Amino acid sequence: MRDQVRVVVAEDLFLIRDALVRMLTEHGFTVVAAVDNGPALRKALADERPDLAVVDVRLPPTFTDEGLQAAIDLRRQRPGFPVLVLSQYVEQLYARELLADGAGAVGYLLKDRVSNTEQFITAVDSVARGGTAMDPKVVAKLLTRGDARGRTAELSPREREVLSLIAAGRSNAAIAHQLTISASAVTKHIASIFGKLHLPESEDDNRRVLAVLAYLNR
Repeated sequence: MRDQVRVVVAEDLFLIRDALVRMLTEHGFTVVAAVDNGPALRKALADERPDLAVVDVRLPPTFTDEGLQAAIDLRRQRPGFPVLVLSQYVEQLYARELLADGAGAVGYLLKDRVSNTEQFITAVDSVARGGTAMDPKVVAKLLTRGDARGRTAELSPREREVLSLIAAGRSNAAIAHQLTISASAVTKHIASIFGKLHLPESEDDNRRVLAVLAYLNR
């Protein structure tokens, strides 16, 4: 139940912070704290012990990666603690740090996604359930890194499309719908992808996403 999910929000810009709180509240989440800087975020996480955090990567006073580091530190203390990180830009290093523990329950969205309520709430739901929600632009950036391109060179163009959707957290049914192909075709593509990349197949969607992202982040 969403009303049982207690959320801490950290965003320094008032208009965005207010929009996040409003969307979460309107969709049944309980926002227990909304803060605008790194020290206040760390205090709220310690005092409120929320079930999930929605965090801007860059927060005062340093405006570097204060929000991200607070989230990562908390996940070291509480493995698998759900964190949805928001960023103005695609930062591969931030994505890699966030995914490094392989525990799931993480998301990385660009801030322009926040204006799409459905996409934002879907991402929050996924992360809260222990899933992974990666912005398509983040996935695309990871896939176009030189070392990642080398490892995926054997994949066909269609298989690369399917791989990017897997990494973005799409289910087989969602992939089939987006690419306008049958579910059985998706299954065959995935089997081929995992075979070529020497990854173990999994029926669990989140384990499958984490396997792909771990592979891309090696």
